[in-house]
Order: sequence, then C-alpha cells, then structure tokens
Amino acid sequence: MNSATGSHTGTGTWLLQRATAVVLALALPVLTACFLTALPFDFVSWQALFAPLWLRVLLLLTVLALALHAWVGMRDIFMDYVHHTGLRLALVLTVIVTLAGSVVWFSAIVWSAA
Repeated sequence: MNSATGSHTGTGTWLLQRATAVVLALALPVLTACFLTALPFDFVSWQALFAPLWLRVLLLLTVLALALHAWVGMRDIFMDYVHHTGLRLALVLTVIVTLAGSVVWFSAIVWSAA
C-alpha cells in the first residue's frame, strides 16, 4: 500500500473518468441541438435560450463533468510524468484553481443571463 495515496484509489478515479465521459457523451449532443436550433445572434436570443431551468442545470452539470474529467486526466499525467514533487504540486494547484474558477465563472454567466 502506498502511504501517500492509500490503496484502491485507482478504481475510484477510473470510475469517475468513465462516469464523466458518459455524462458528456449524453449531454453534448442535446446541448448542440439546442444551440443549432436556436442560433442566437443577439443578447435577447441568448437570454431566451438560457431561460429554461432544465437547460441551465444541464449546462452546469456538463461543465462540472468536463472539469472533473479534465482534472482526473491532468492529475494522472502529472503523477506519471512530473517527478519533481514541488513542480507537481504547483501544477496540480494551478489546474485546480483554473478549473474551479472556470466552473464558477461559467455558472455566474449562465445564471445571470436568464
């Protein structure tokens, strides 16, 4: 057992990666169809597009799934290829802050547009 990570952590991250991939595979075609049928060209059209609660919730869940999917992939890359502990920690923190900030920023935009 690795004392830094514990045992069986790989199974959880593997399942998380697959679950977020399924969410993305199901949500992205629906969102693409919504955007293509609406074809918003001005601010009023964008507001109308994001007015339904179900669409805003679906967008938020999709962005959260994308952020988690990206996090698992980047974490695995850093664990496999970045051997200097300080650099790996800096990269991990940078990715966490960037992804979390992006999700918060996206949420603020979508929820304020409706």
